[in-house]
Amino acid sequence: MTNSVTAQKSLSPHAWVQMGVLALIWGGSFLATRVALDEIGPMTTVLHRTGWAALVLWGWVWARGLAVPRTWRFVVACAGMGLLNNVIPFGLMAWGQLHIESGLTAIFNAATAIFGVLAAAIAFKDERLTWNRALGVVLGFFGVATAIGLASFASFDLRSLAQLAVIGGTVSYAIAGVWARIMFQGTQPEVAAMGMLSAATVFMVPIVIWTEGVPSLALQASTWAAIGYVSIVATALAYLLYYRVLAAAGSGNLMLVTLLVAPVAIVLGAWARAETLAPQAFVGFAMLAVGLIVLDGRVFKRRKSP
Repeated sequence: MTNSVTAQKSLSPHAWVQMGVLALIWGGSFLATRVALDEIGPMTTVLHRTGWAALVLWGWVWARGLAVPRTWRFVVACAGMGLLNNVIPFGLMAWGQLHIESGLTAIFNAATAIFGVLAAAIAFKDERLTWNRALGVVLGFFGVATAIGLASFASFDLRSLAQLAVIGGTVSYAIAGVWARIMFQGTQPEVAAMGMLSAATVFMVPIVIWTEGVPSLALQASTWAAIGYVSIVATALAYLLYYRVLAAAGSGNLMLVTLLVAPVAIVLGAWARAETLAPQAFVGFAMLAVGLIVLDGRVFKRRKSP
């Protein structure tokens, strides 16, 4: 998954439907993760998410007859991507959800594009920080700071640490976009996703045993339902759908999915868990949304058009 905001296409009705489905799937992943956390630890949740998703994608790659590179570069690429795009962000966000609302986690997750623009500008000459991107980044940072709230800066507690952990996950996502562009050139997306999740699972096994003990499979039905959703639907199938949307809509339009995910997560959290967010969270998300729109730059192009 990359964070470039340069590729923009006109959207067909079918592309809109695909983007809406993807937003619903990813929005539901925050609630599913929170349900799983009622019985199992955050690291065990991540292990289930990456492990079952990797198995599904292995089956997909095998069924499609896709070639899997047998080079050390591919192994290193998968290891780095597994850490940056799965182990670190999934782990930080799952732990963070123990102490903050799933809707707030989704709001912070929307800042991935903001950090992605900065990471790309630092790493690539063709991703320079134009004036509208710089303005979008500034608005995005103000949005994140507003969502956190002044009280969190004044008195640092466990909730404040959880918010910073989730933001750390978004930074890791952003760096993963740079890593993917450098290391996965010429690799088929499904193969890259399969390798990434496989490597993440390998990393997670010793982490889980060390921090939370050997996982038990004797879990409640609701926990298994949450695990099944977050791993098979929101990870394996969502990756496959993501690349279809990317081809149909372009990377620029995928920022619209980012904006749609947070409201879905907020509504589901309020409905299923009776979560309530402070007013500054909504104000911060509004600022973040404006920042993403400015980053996109399409509004300014349309104003210049006759």
